[in-house]
Amino acid sequence: MNNINIPAILELPVQERIRLVELIWDSVAAVSDAVEVSPELKAELEVRMKEFEANPEAGYSWDQVKSRLQDGSWRSA
Repeated sequence: MNNINIPAILELPVQERIRLVELIWDSVAAVSDAVEVSPELKAELEVRMKEFEANPEAGYSWDQVKSRLQDGSWRSA
């Protein structure tokens, strides 16, 4: 990171910064096996998957989540 000019990046328009983040994320996703997941996180994900499989209707749909994020009602949940 020696040659990265962080102040210059922070001065970019929001859309350009978002695009930069997307490019960085895509480059990380391309080598997902290089990202280590801790045993604790793996265990938690297994628990959550079992809970979902036992009762898939217990959660929220994407439309419900999106609506609550947009109207701010998630703050009162």
